[in-house]
Amino acid sequence: MAGTVLASETAKFAALADRWWDPEGPMKPLHRMNPLRVAWILARLRKAGFAIEGLPLLDVGCGAGIAAEAFARAGARVSAIDAAAETIAAARLHAERAGLAIDYRVGAPEDLVAEGMMFDAITALEVVEHVADRSAFLGALAALCRPGGMLFLSTLNRTAKSFLFAKVGAEYLLRLLPVGTHDWRAFVRPEELARDLRAAGFAVVDSAGMAMDPLSGRWRETPDLSVNYLVAARRV
Repeated sequence: MAGTVLASETAKFAALADRWWDPEGPMKPLHRMNPLRVAWILARLRKAGFAIEGLPLLDVGCGAGIAAEAFARAGARVSAIDAAAETIAAARLHAERAGLAIDYRVGAPEDLVAEGMMFDAITALEVVEHVADRSAFLGALAALCRPGGMLFLSTLNRTAKSFLFAKVGAEYLLRLLPVGTHDWRAFVRPEELARDLRAAGFAVVDSAGMAMDPLSGRWRETPDLSVNYLVAARRV
């Protein structure tokens, strides 16, 4: 299996590890976005018939654990993986202080495939646009997902609107993210992602856009997928 980790992207986010949990720091947009992402995912898991309490869930590209902790608080049995040792160290420390039992590991999804691990639910939030090989990455997630299990992705669409708002606006004008956080050319159109998911053995079952109110900073669900969006897929 081809490696999925892009070293330059790993280094970029590792440098932010010590400020990851600062709600007013460089990860502020993720802190603001997270309640919407997590609620959307939990609702679709319940709709699909999964009980959250004790659910084996893997968070891929977990960073310092913003989403992983939210899923653990909801009752899931969370494992989480990231290629950056610095962010995993920050994640472990924060979870320990919060009294949360999360199995954090340094590595890539193909490492867990080699161990024969499998999960009922997998999340990869704001990750797919940062990997070295999208097809290999989704293939690894498919190998980790039990048949009938669910995969949830959040990413950015490659449109003129996303270039204006998610790249120029967020990084250069509003300074919501550090300059260089995203490469617009790596953004993924929904039809491209759906095609790659099908090839990996998933069927897309739902999607939704996410939009930020520039005044309050709060995020809301929207049918507009032109910038940020979520995808739910079932392993066939």
